[in-house]
Amino acid sequence: MDCWSVRSKISAYLDGALAEGDRREFREHRGACNPCSREIERFERVRSALLTLPKSEVPAELTARLRVTASKVLARSAASESRWSRWRDRLELSAKNLMRPLALPLAGGVCSAVVMFSALVPTFNSTYAMSKTRSAIDVPTMLATEPMVKYTAPVAFPETDVVLDLTIDDQGRVVNYTIVSAAPGQRLDQLRPIIENTLLFTGFWPATAFGKPVAGTVRVSFGSSHVEVRG
Repeated sequence: MDCWSVRSKISAYLDGALAEGDRREFREHRGACNPCSREIERFERVRSALLTLPKSEVPAELTARLRVTASKVLARSAASESRWSRWRDRLELSAKNLMRPLALPLAGGVCSAVVMFSALVPTFNSTYAMSKTRSAIDVPTMLATEPMVKYTAPVAFPETDVVLDLTIDDQGRVVNYTIVSAAPGQRLDQLRPIIENTLLFTGFWPATAFGKPVAGTVRVSFGSSHVEVRG
């Protein structure tokens, strides 16, 4: 126990309010530190002097007058308070006691929802976003769009370029494909399993007509490092 702790606990020590372990450390420090010992002795002298002062008794009639005054004030408050005011105060107290346990979980839930929504906002995209490449069949009012690539497969494609015509239904699923061109010397029987695995993990936005999803056809070029939608 250091000097600051000892001096902050002198009053508690003199009043016998310290635990037994703290009292032992207090006495050990007092015996080893002369400045703290003198400070404790000064407190003891002041305490002894205060104990020698005569005690003042409260007059009995003063106690009686205070009780009568308090009773009159309480009676006036009860008489002036309407029944509606009492019911209102009770309802307010009940509402506060009811909402207090719910306030912290509710605030935590709202904050969590705001944080999660803020984190997810950048990932929200328009369901039928316009393609960056202008479609050859789009009318000027853009009421019709071709199928568009939503995500590509994490499957390595061979070191070759393959051009496919894909038929996409109104759910964005590939229902058929045709190999338009491939690298010279590339065997189609070896290429088809790779193409089908790639298409299995590739998603598309369906074509639209007047804002509604419809089936459509799109030409896609797959390569080892790119996927190109040609329209």
